[in-house]
Amino acid sequence: MDGLDETIHQPVRLRLMAALTALPPSAEGLDFARLKSLTGATDGNLGAHIDHLARAGYVEVAKAFVGRRPRTTVKASKTGRAAFSRHVAFLKSIIAGV
Repeated sequence: MDGLDETIHQPVRLRLMAALTALPPSAEGLDFARLKSLTGATDGNLGAHIDHLARAGYVEVAKAFVGRRPRTTVKASKTGRAAFSRHVAFLKSIIAGV
């Protein structure tokens, strides 16, 4: 289907991109624990989906330590925001019957 973004269309990745693009572009992003809570995914499953989006250039992943604990933060890239916007427009066109 023209307009369907197979990378974003998968349900967990759709939830991830919706959550990340709801933030302003200047925001830091969301941490792994928050994304896990929002998606209901397991650690391994969420990590795999984040990696898939990162390979597509749709998200930027930052890994750091806060104290002695690892912290992964994910942010939608400019490319990812544009792809999500196109995907949403495609879905809206389906709903509108266009």
